[in-house]
Amino acid sequence: MDFEDITAAILAGGLGTRLHSKIKGKQKVLAKVKNYPFLKYLLDKLNKTGVKKVVICTGYLGEQVKKEFGKKYGNLSISYSQENSKLDTAGAIRLALPLFKEEDILVTNGDSYFNCDLKKFWEFHLKKKSKASILLTRISKIDRYGQVVLDKNNKITSFQEKSGKMGTGLINSGIYLFKKSLLLKIPKDKAVSFEKELFPSLVGKDFYGFECHGKFIDIGTPQSYKEAQSFFS
Repeated sequence: MDFEDITAAILAGGLGTRLHSKIKGKQKVLAKVKNYPFLKYLLDKLNKTGVKKVVICTGYLGEQVKKEFGKKYGNLSISYSQENSKLDTAGAIRLALPLFKEEDILVTNGDSYFNCDLKKFWEFHLKKKSKASILLTRISKIDRYGQVVLDKNNKITSFQEKSGKMGTGLINSGIYLFKKSLLLKIPKDKAVSFEKELFPSLVGKDFYGFECHGKFIDIGTPQSYKEAQSFFS
């Protein structure tokens, strides 16, 4: 299978609680950045990389997302998977699995953007015969993020979700590649988190991290949302 045959999933169901004062009744992925919904930048990236199919996993205010982007964007055909109860990140992907035909699935958070080479990440994932791979970025202040530790073969030996530790380190960029067979093991119709439940359970198994150098931003807090306004200039 070539990278262009892959179907990508975008997680777009979060409540965006910390941003409520800034986005007032909007789904977080539709927060305006330089006059465009943030989600547009993610779709542009996937479109430019050659992906043809995207599934947007919606929840809270999901109809807003569907109305904004419809079924087609550039060369992308868009499908939607709407959760009716809060399923968290892994639960939302489990719900959407019937929409994926291929064995490998690209998943990205809808509230962060990483300017990196997705095809190199894909090649790494295949070479390692990985069941789950995380795209990593190195930043100077890791306290807001989960820290990831690798061995010399890029196998993940530690995954700590938002430990509050200070200093430099590798963090989860919110972009993943999974084998569908692994995701099918997630319980149906249950709230399950990639970061808090699935990833810690995979440490030491066929679970790899790929470090990439590129600009990274998430819009999860009022401060980072403000910084995003100059990020895409």
